[in-house]
Amino acid sequence: MVSAGALICTRTGFATAAQPATPVNFDVPAGACDCHTHIFGDPKKFPLFSGRVYTPETASPEEMSALHRALHIQRVVIVTPSVYGTDNSASLYGIKARGATARGVAVIDDKTPDSDLEAMNRAGFRAIRINLGVEQSDASLGRRRFQASVDRVKKRNWHIQMYASLAVLAGIKDLVQASPVPVVFDHFGGAQATQGLQQPGFADLVELVRSGKAYVKISGAYRASTAAPDYPDVAPFAKALIAANPDRILWGTDWPHPNSTTPEGHEKTEVTPLFQIDDGALLNQLAVWAPDVGIRKKILVDNPARLYGF
Repeated sequence: MVSAGALICTRTGFATAAQPATPVNFDVPAGACDCHTHIFGDPKKFPLFSGRVYTPETASPEEMSALHRALHIQRVVIVTPSVYGTDNSASLYGIKARGATARGVAVIDDKTPDSDLEAMNRAGFRAIRINLGVEQSDASLGRRRFQASVDRVKKRNWHIQMYASLAVLAGIKDLVQASPVPVVFDHFGGAQATQGLQQPGFADLVELVRSGKAYVKISGAYRASTAAPDYPDVAPFAKALIAANPDRILWGTDWPHPNSTTPEGHEKTEVTPLFQIDDGALLNQLAVWAPDVGIRKKILVDNPARLYGF
């Protein structure tokens, strides 16, 4: 897993979120979508959840737009991060700033009324996110939360997005296979490059993708690998998933790259710097993982357009 605890001592206040240092080296198709981003607003306007496990620096819609101009990407999906609990206001702020080129993924709980979901649907939200983290291995919790989420989204054209470990993924495989709504797994399904293609659960992810029962985001490569800046050990995972079913692959930056682990010796209320990831270099890896122009268009344009309703 990534670690940047030392950064908390070397930077102070609110620094600028990462911008690409490397130019994109292939022709990005029109209508390309970054399917995984977050907005971290001014905490005075967008209060953080008291139960959060870290405190991020700010990352604004203007900074995100600058990122996407540099990457030649027109569309974006903004995902509510864990630091806001079930308050989706910061994501809505980001969606409004981008207009018709943006969609959202919300976090809710059993107290969230259907009227809120309807309002979010009108605003551009298209999914519920279940965030269990890759440290969680309790499949029973995943099963309960997955089933509750299906009940909430099946009456509207939404899907379920999950950030979970491969152990949890394997434990809910039967529910995903039977799901009446699309399912998306974040960040390579929680796979860790150091554990190889044979690690428990990865074959289950490949099978779900191959059968069309699940989408997977080949996003946040730095979360699966420490081999910066090109993360070559992630390539076999990306290629295996793309080969399984290119119609079920999504790409995303995970900008602004929050470090969700408060460094040892620090309080969760202290600001933990964002990772300074080169998203130009990350996007260039897609051309390595998917050298075929037609497949890249599916990943960047066609699949997100279908799933998010662009």
